[in-house]
Amino acid sequence: MSVIKKGDLTDTEKELLEVISAGNVQEASRLLGSKDVRVNCLDEYGMTPLMHAAYKGKADMCKLLLQHGADVNCNEHEHGYTALMFAGLSGKTDITWMMLDAGAETDVVNSVGRTAAQMAAFVGQHDCVTIINNFFSRKRLDYYTKPQGLEKEPKLPPKLAGPLHKIIMSTNLNPVKMVMLVKENPLLMDAEALEKCRKVMELICEKCVKQQDMNEVLAMKMHYISCVLQKCSSFLKDRQDKLDGLIKSLLKGRDSDCFPVFQEKFIRECIRKFPYCDATLLQQLVRSIAPVEIGNDPTALSVLTQAITGQVGFMDAEFCTTCGEKGAEKRCSICKMVIYCNQDCQKMHWFTHKKICKKLQEQRQKHEAESAKRLEKQAKESEEKKVLEEMSSSMENLSVEQSEVTSTSDVQIETESTDPIQITSN
Repeated sequence: MSVIKKGDLTDTEKELLEVISAGNVQEASRLLGSKDVRVNCLDEYGMTPLMHAAYKGKADMCKLLLQHGADVNCNEHEHGYTALMFAGLSGKTDITWMMLDAGAETDVVNSVGRTAAQMAAFVGQHDCVTIINNFFSRKRLDYYTKPQGLEKEPKLPPKLAGPLHKIIMSTNLNPVKMVMLVKENPLLMDAEALEKCRKVMELICEKCVKQQDMNEVLAMKMHYISCVLQKCSSFLKDRQDKLDGLIKSLLKGRDSDCFPVFQEKFIRECIRKFPYCDATLLQQLVRSIAPVEIGNDPTALSVLTQAITGQVGFMDAEFCTTCGEKGAEKRCSICKMVIYCNQDCQKMHWFTHKKICKKLQEQRQKHEAESAKRLEKQAKESEEKKVLEEMSSSMENLSVEQSEVTSTSDVQIETESTDPIQITSN
């Protein structure tokens, strides 16, 4: 196999790079069919066509190049950048996902020792950071859908792999959202099926901790998911209300401020049950949560989410009060103090929110009234200041005018006094 040298491009390969920059997928497809084009050719900086497409944010182009055998882990760039790093820098979550799904390695570092997730975080592409840190390939899960060794049956029925993978890949760790993901798939609405999924999660958790390149973050996430699935399983065994009761208990807030006490205790208990006590991540989580009284910030959910997604200090978006989905925009029409992603979440939360809705409305109205008074006072002070400045300016102008008049009068008197005195005789 011939070694590809940097900058050793054919005319057709140079044309391909230009076409990629322009985003012409049809023309790129034609050029890739040419014998004069190597899909993993390198420009003078060591960038492949896939790197160019990822950096330019061309998703369709990336897909085409991968179909033609582009090497997603090529590391010949002069600074050690990979296609995944360029995808993270571009801020395109779909391309980042595409690179990961194609087998991109997440722990490779560039010439300054940064991984793809760290590069994305450095330029503020935090959604890409979350995707990279939470990625778990379907191939790794499918391993458990096949009998291993002397097993007669797989640990995970193949039909459950898809629904379970969707839960694994969710970056929203709110337990209400996870229960909703279970509830929306009929295949998971069975205690026995959930128990099988739970056991697989614990096996993956153990593997993440015991593998040579230990991944505590992924281990903690798998353990947390297993706790949620176990709760769903035990709930389905005891009751037949399709998990509505579990969701209600997770949302129920205390009377004083509607804080979801049960949810907070549940997440804390999940963290406490993490089976690997020496894990650094566990100790960090405990140190962050243990001193905090239930109901105060930071909450267990926020600490756990920040630890797993890697978005420490960047939780400034609006999140649904019910399920925790990012980008919620619908506010309660009465108090306008809580926000939801849709009407279903609002209806789901109303049973507990109605206890303090009027109180929040009064607080908002009081705050708005105080703000209005403050603005009115500022406006009045500003107007008074303006009047005083105008008066001061008028006085200064008057003073100047008087000074000019006095000066002119003096000149006239001087002029008159210099005239010779005329004496007339009779």
